Amino acid sequence: MALNVTIHRILRHRRFLNSANSTLHLTNTRCFSHAPSPSPSQSSKANDKDPHSGSSSLKDNELAKFAAISDTWWDSEGPFKPLHLMNPTRLAFIRSTLCRHFKRDPYSTRPFERLKIVDVGCGGGILSEPLARLGATVTGVDAVEKNIKIARLHADLDPTTSTIEYCCTTAGTYTHLNSFLLSIAFSHWVYAYQDHFECSQVIEHVANPEEFCKSLAALTNPDGATVVSTINRSMRAYATAIVAAEYILHWLPKGTHQWSSFLTPEELAMILHRAGINVEEMAGFVYNPLTGRWLLSDDISVNFIAFATKSQNAI
Repeated sequence: MALNVTIHRILRHRRFLNSANSTLHLTNTRCFSHAPSPSPSQSSKANDKDPHSGSSSLKDNELAKFAAISDTWWDSEGPFKPLHLMNPTRLAFIRSTLCRHFKRDPYSTRPFERLKIVDVGCGGGILSEPLARLGATVTGVDAVEKNIKIARLHADLDPTTSTIEYCCTTAGTYTHLNSFLLSIAFSHWVYAYQDHFECSQVIEHVANPEEFCKSLAALTNPDGATVVSTINRSMRAYATAIVAAEYILHWLPKGTHQWSSFLTPEELAMILHRAGINVEEMAGFVYNPLTGRWLLSDDISVNFIAFATKSQNAI
């Protein structure tokens, strides 16, 4: 399958980098929000209806790996420092593509008003929070319960982000719980349909990327959008994202990434296409060691982000 997508529009995205910086000032399913909690009988019924509640798209060792460092999510100098540095750049791409797709004013302070966004693999909420500040109704989904608790505690510190709903589950389980969650009061970005799904640096940690993407597609509204950021399976990525980042610069704990689990841009586009989601645009992230900042680039050989849409006819 040829990769026939736009790997560009960098200037358009860069216009929003400054505003992005300012914005950043289950199996056992547990939902953390200010919505009413379901009764035990409701939970029991939901589990009875969920034949997949015992399955997970994530590898057990990946869950343990992130649970071990979950206390450091909001430490901008800790293990998640690279994600904190990359956040403004990711947000600039997301803001630009979603505003164009949903015909929103990109210069508005809250361009995502009335959009429902699900942040799959939300971790401690470092991307969920700026999305909420941009006006979106946000639900954060993560398979590590400790991550969800930390995200909830941090979100409650700011009235603007305290409306975020967090759910400890996997994307697959979340798909099957969708109808149940809807009865809990506007729970999650899963109101009958999702306008947008954001999956950041997660797909390289799942056991079955194809099933994971099918779960995303099942939760995305026709004409909705999905953004996935991940790492390319290239030798340059091995040298920079693993050897340099984990063993030389110690930006990440050793063993955070497995090169064999990375996907090439072509593979990601094909997997999403099979799930009914079509990639329309890609951009790369490059790190400038002189400024300590990440920039959007046409170079997708290491870190890259993809914007995709679900067609009106997709099921």
